Amino acid sequence: MNDLNLKHKKLFSILGEMKNVLVAFSAGVDSTFLLCCAKEVLSDNVLAVTARSASFPERELNESIRLAKTLKADHLLIDSEELEDANYRKNPPDRCYFCKSDLFSKLNKIADEKNIPYVLDGTNLDDTGDYRPGSQAAENLKVRSPLKEAELTKENIRHLSKEKNLPTWNKPSFACLASRFPYGTAITEGKLSIVEEAENILHDLGFSQFRLRHHDDLARIEVSKDQLHRFLNNGVSEKVIAELKRIGYKYVTVDLEGYRTGSMNDTLKKTP
Repeated sequence: MNDLNLKHKKLFSILGEMKNVLVAFSAGVDSTFLLCCAKEVLSDNVLAVTARSASFPERELNESIRLAKTLKADHLLIDSEELEDANYRKNPPDRCYFCKSDLFSKLNKIADEKNIPYVLDGTNLDDTGDYRPGSQAAENLKVRSPLKEAELTKENIRHLSKEKNLPTWNKPSFACLASRFPYGTAITEGKLSIVEEAENILHDLGFSQFRLRHHDDLARIEVSKDQLHRFLNNGVSEKVIAELKRIGYKYVTVDLEGYRTGSMNDTLKKTP
């Protein structure tokens, strides 16, 4: 048995010991794989919960509904209220801590009401290498991360997802829309709405892995380097500029470093 099969078996063993679980379900690569495995192991003793929020695009919300039906999982939609927290709105570097604290507190309450002993999230082993204050909230609120416990990496999860014919196996990485703002820039529902509309424009033009970073009246676009040539040619950039100016941006730039996760965290890195 190879290393990946051992990790997969370990995950099933962890889930089997839990008996009954609530899965924080965002319809991303990790939480979809986790939900699928939980259903395989625990059958009907699984509840998927997705939080509606201004920072969670409607496109992703609709996909969570579709995927939960495909996996035949009980699925509950709730409303998250992180925008009511002044600490979150100020957008400090530990913004995610306040968001996840709100979310996991709500999930723990639902789990208690339904006599579900464990709340799970989709954190994987690779997530320990990035700045993720939300992980502290998970630890404080006793949320389990079975993918990380089984030492599964993102690459492992994509490979196993493909074996299980999950449509998310090659889904681009996603983070909440609040991650599109520089730390210290206040988060508002209106700003989140503009970013969502802007990213829908890029999505509808066929781009897969990208981010739109919001710098007041300037939009900084990150696309994967293999799509950069397409962005800059055949009139595509002109279409993007026109559409983004239509929704309120004055300036539109493309980042020549291309798409990269956590690029807003660059400001936190100290120079030697």
